[in-house]
Amino acid sequence: MRSLRLAFSWLTVFPVRGPDTVDRDDARRAIAVVPVVGAVLGALVAALVWLAVTGGLPPAAAGLIGVAAHALLTRGMHLDGLADTADGLGCYGPPDRAREVMKSGSTGPFGVATVALCLGLQGVAMGTLVDRGLGLAVVAAAVAARCAVVLACRRSVTAADTTGFGSLVAGTQTTVTTVSWSAVALVVGALAGPTWFQGVAAVAVALAVGVVLVRHCVRRFGGMVGDVLGAVIELTTTLVLVLCLIEI
Repeated sequence: MRSLRLAFSWLTVFPVRGPDTVDRDDARRAIAVVPVVGAVLGALVAALVWLAVTGGLPPAAAGLIGVAAHALLTRGMHLDGLADTADGLGCYGPPDRAREVMKSGSTGPFGVATVALCLGLQGVAMGTLVDRGLGLAVVAAAVAARCAVVLACRRSVTAADTTGFGSLVAGTQTTVTTVSWSAVALVVGALAGPTWFQGVAAVAVALAVGVVLVRHCVRRFGGMVGDVLGAVIELTTTLVLVLCLIEI
């Protein structure tokens, strides 16, 4: 329960208080249960979108309401991480310069464009999927996105520096944990997709892209930076939703 409290206090606006002090062992346990947070958030957002569609709103509008609710429930942290990561990847210069851009507090053109594209795709996809009776795909996307975070914190990933969130969680997750949550994500995808195969494929592709993104960011930034986890969540969520949207 301590791990769940810490995970919810980190990643949501829920009135849950985590421990006063957190070390790497606490962080390891919290990251290991982050997919549970995704399941709760995904269920809440899917229910809200379903209510909006049932109430007569166009699917796209209902989906955008779901996207806004997700941003509010997560304090917009993941969007901030996505924007900062995009700006960092888009700048020239060595890793320390890229990290300076990410910490600047302002959002550049790469960040704005990336966030706008992801939010638009998520909104349209969420509303359309729920309108088709595939609301569980929204839950699957949220779970897969947090499983991607577990993968991003696997043992082989090093932190960019000795301070910040990245240094607390990078390299904390064992192979057993990453493989177990990857399997769970694939099962959820099979249950939630338009067909079992499409759901599994959507999750598998999204997780693979998340791994590639983290690997590239580690090289570009000189190690894991906390913002990258937000980028992984938003990108994985978008990919699962869009890939489940495709009519085969």
